[in-house]
Amino acid sequence: MNHTPETVAGAPADDTAEALKQRFPAAFAGAPRPLKLRIQADIQARAPGVFTKAALGAFLRRHTGRHGYLLALARGGPRFDLDGQPAGEISAEHAQAAAAELARRREQRGQRERELDDQRRERAALLRAYEASRVSRANFCALKGIPEAALDALLELARREAAERAAVRHDRPANQRPAHGRPAQGRPTHERRPPMRAR
Repeated sequence: MNHTPETVAGAPADDTAEALKQRFPAAFAGAPRPLKLRIQADIQARAPGVFTKAALGAFLRRHTGRHGYLLALARGGPRFDLDGQPAGEISAEHAQAAAAELARRREQRGQRERELDDQRRERAALLRAYEASRVSRANFCALKGIPEAALDALLELARREAAERAAVRHDRPANQRPAHGRPAQGRPTHERRPPMRAR
């Protein structure tokens, strides 16, 4: 499928990506591969007038910032041109920068997950406190510092999360569940046989 400058130059980023995959599958289709440096100039030389500089720049920033691309870059090794042929090596500096960015993203993701866990625990505690409360709804909200209009949504979310946790526990494989049918506390697990009498 041929693209004219009018159909690609002003097209959305997804169209630019698809057009590059069709024209240069060895570079842009399949698993991400580290690209040759200054590959944007090669694209414009091989497909003159098809992609604007702005569209290519936006695509390449997004493409080279993806997780899979950074993993490939961090591993080191060759870079590849538009035909999938080796074209230079990944420098140690670029590999280290990619590894550092991956580590930063992992930490950021971990921090966000910790924040979400804290919020879930706070909602679970709020639900327990509300169900055990003897005070009026308005007083409960005042004590907890929560707008009364927001209480129902928080409680509903807490109930959904509690149901999800219960479902996960129910679906856990048997060998990961707490053991049942253990001997009663203080009761020996093996009965002792009476001593044999001498014949």
